[in-house]
Amino acid sequence: MRGVTKVTTDASKASASASASAAASSAAAVSAAAVAAAGTRTWAEGRATPPRRVLIAADKFKGSLTAVQVAERVTAGLRRGAPRGGEGLSIEALPVADGGDGTVDAAVAAGFERREVRVTGPLGAPVTAAYALRGSTAVVEMAEASGLRHLPEGVFAPLTATTYGSGELLRAALDAGARTIVFGVGGSATTDGGAGMLSALGARFLRADGTPVAPGGGPLRDLATADLSGLDPRLAATETVLASDVDNPLTGPKGAAAVYGPQKGAGEDDVAALDAALVHYVHVLERAVGAPAAEYALAPGAGAAGGIGFGALIGLGAAFRPGIDVMLDVLGFETALEGVDLVITGEGSLDEQTLHGKAPAGVAAAARARGIEVVAVCGRLALSPAALGSAGIRRAYALTDLEPDPSRCIAEAGPLLERTAERLAADFLG
Repeated sequence: MRGVTKVTTDASKASASASASAAASSAAAVSAAAVAAAGTRTWAEGRATPPRRVLIAADKFKGSLTAVQVAERVTAGLRRGAPRGGEGLSIEALPVADGGDGTVDAAVAAGFERREVRVTGPLGAPVTAAYALRGSTAVVEMAEASGLRHLPEGVFAPLTATTYGSGELLRAALDAGARTIVFGVGGSATTDGGAGMLSALGARFLRADGTPVAPGGGPLRDLATADLSGLDPRLAATETVLASDVDNPLTGPKGAAAVYGPQKGAGEDDVAALDAALVHYVHVLERAVGAPAAEYALAPGAGAAGGIGFGALIGLGAAFRPGIDVMLDVLGFETALEGVDLVITGEGSLDEQTLHGKAPAGVAAAARARGIEVVAVCGRLALSPAALGSAGIRRAYALTDLEPDPSRCIAEAGPLLERTAERLAADFLG
């Protein structure tokens, strides 16, 4: 199974195989509707056979654990909590991501090769960024080059942060032979509409005096002409997928500046200036490439990551897809589900945002379609049982159940997650 880490704790392979086959047959008999229904019973509540094959498909716990570390901690807790030392139990891990922070790490965990390059960071200084490559397919995460992670603590540059390094990262993937690029966007420090990215790939954005527009979203107010004819010709022969967990337009009250600018240090005046500059940016591009520029600005995902989604749509010919759907395809999730009868997903906070394109919701939907029961682990739980059930998640276990102090919960997330997984094992593994 490509990219899936597997641990079998049964000493008898024949017994494990028989148990897995029986569990798979049992799981196949459970309809998707039954799994989602509130009356679905866990093994501990009366199902005939406990799960024998478990797949951990969780996202990161932001600020405390990577998706890989989450899988490791859950695995350790399940081993301790499973009856009879986990005899006959197979535990597999497939860390997931939804296009934002951790997307490259998830791809590497699934068997992609990690490649590192020096690129321009959001403030203009060099940073080291990584992308993932397997064959002719690359996974590029814009946050690796242009993310908030590259800003000093407490320092923001809402008007001047640039996506130039993201363009350099894409160019590096093209140089490595990538002809399919999954471009994960999220966690950005920028609101420049992707102008910096396109500049790194050969576009020209000029002021009235013929000099280049300064980096960042604010200076786009001075844009007089745009020329995309110099874009890297390899882009035309490359399939680029814009993977994002948000579908905001570029401008307006639900646009990149209004919704996400404050997270990047933008005050009320900054938000207004950025939105006006992005509106002007679209008008100039309309003159350069025609009417589709305005249509792209309204398209789902255009406002993602400070508007880099717009740049990808209009300049890279990218196709927008929900990030978790793209990543589950890239990671081989459907194959990983074969023979599995319990999926454990999760992320740092299970809340309303989870229900709108975040990794746990995508994992649960895919597993539910196969009749596989899903439970979740999280740092904080802010969803009702009914909301969890509608998302296909049978039950959720929060670290705050064990440690209500948020700061200690974050600091001690690893050990707390192992203890949480022990509780889960007692409930679901018999």
